[in-house]
Amino acid sequence: MSRVFLLSPARIGGARSNLLFRPEANFDLAIRLRQGEATVGEVYAFISNLYFRGKLAYVNAFGDALVIVPGRGLLPPTTVLSHSEFLATGGIPVEEDNDAFQQPLLRDAALLNERAGPEREYVLLGSVATPKYTASLLKIFGERLLFPSEFLGRGDMSRGGLMLRCVTSNSELAYQPVQGAGRRAVRPPKLGPP
Repeated sequence: MSRVFLLSPARIGGARSNLLFRPEANFDLAIRLRQGEATVGEVYAFISNLYFRGKLAYVNAFGDALVIVPGRGLLPPTTVLSHSEFLATGGIPVEEDNDAFQQPLLRDAALLNERAGPEREYVLLGSVATPKYTASLLKIFGERLLFPSEFLGRGDMSRGGLMLRCVTSNSELAYQPVQGAGRRAVRPPKLGPP
């Protein structure tokens, strides 16, 4: 059974995104962003740092990926967006009751499901503790929507570090269905040195 990884977005509006989107920023990614040459994966990896870098490394090692982009739906991480398009996505609240976020996500998930057929599994690399992604994705994928069970109780940085370790050891995480899963857990011990 083939899998597609669905990556939750990075939040535009925090300190790292403000650094990236500054008009006077003169580092490579900021310049390429203003020139309309930066990809969703690059921008989100910069903004979210360890967590999204871990996601990208993990999916590059273990399968295909699409990124949840507010207002745009599901896009490959190699999709190039303009400076203004990225800023526009940052103005769309990632909420369960926000149609501007949910409708493109539902549209693209339904198209993906239709094209891929009933045998494909979808692994959400993101939080399952809130319904902001899971409610819509469960409507489309049902029990085929999975998440890494080792994510339970971990924060973003710990998840990112865990995925990078999996890439180094060439060992994929264990997945369980989102549907019916307990979505909160006791925080596991901190990861030790690699």
